[in-house]
Amino acid sequence: MDVGVLTVTLGDESLPDALGYLSGLGVDAVELGCGGFPGDAHLPREEYLDDEGAQSDLLDLVAEHDLRISALATHNNPLHPDEDRAERAATELREAIRLADQLGVENVNTFSGLPAGSPADEVPNWITAPWPPEHAEALEYQWEDVAIPRWTALADHAADHGVNVCIEMHPNMLVYEPTGLARLREATNERIGANFDPSHLYWQGIDVTEAVRYLGERDAIHHVHAKDTALYEHNARVKGYLDTTPYTEESDRSWLFRSIGYGHGEAHWKDVVSTLRMVGYEGALSIEHEDSLTSGREGLEKAVDVLRRAVFETQPGEAHWV
Repeated sequence: MDVGVLTVTLGDESLPDALGYLSGLGVDAVELGCGGFPGDAHLPREEYLDDEGAQSDLLDLVAEHDLRISALATHNNPLHPDEDRAERAATELREAIRLADQLGVENVNTFSGLPAGSPADEVPNWITAPWPPEHAEALEYQWEDVAIPRWTALADHAADHGVNVCIEMHPNMLVYEPTGLARLREATNERIGANFDPSHLYWQGIDVTEAVRYLGERDAIHHVHAKDTALYEHNARVKGYLDTTPYTEESDRSWLFRSIGYGHGEAHWKDVVSTLRMVGYEGALSIEHEDSLTSGREGLEKAVDVLRRAVFETQPGEAHWV
């Protein structure tokens, strides 16, 4: 497995400087934002799409630093009830898929998006319970009338280009946990899979290694984000984990995104790495820094330190003892 980094946290640095810094840390792979919420500081999509010269220069620059590109990232909402916003997001994703194909990159990371609760609604609606009955009806509308038709077309586009679309299971999106990811994959094609980010699963009460096994059995893990979450029980005992407190009011939150090792210890991350290997995943563990208690560089450095001790650098040898 490779230790990778989503370079968004270094977006105020030039790409050559960011790559030089990451290479010096012993990082193996980079994930580059090319639109949507991650932005495009290091990969302006429109400047590189269909430009063989620019693409060649980019690949040469990455190779000079002994790195590879594990994924492109363009997280947005292609299911938004505002048709203009939905189409912009879908266009970003389609173009990112084309660019990944042209660069020889296997994966594009994104969100599933979230529709409204009915054709008359104007804002996305995250349904978290089947009652009162109109909520179950809204969820069925979201899946059958919006998500599956639109994602079928996007999945076909990905298949045409030989690129995986890696959906990050994220609350406030239609796909926020493993069974929803499996449902979307089954309704479309095998190019749809997970950008497995455990940070959004911990606070939902999901066992991360069990989730790895569940999706791994379905060959549905295409890419992995390395990102931790700490749970703060003294707040959760009062208000639970559906916490709308701003991320920057850290002491009042029930959970926080943390650097690797600050939510769950090194032994846990070694178990995650081992379980990923058991289900056949050998790609990047792409560190996404969103820890508001430390700087981007310090967070990355501490995460790299933990993951370097957790990942396996060789393939298994012969089991001579059996």
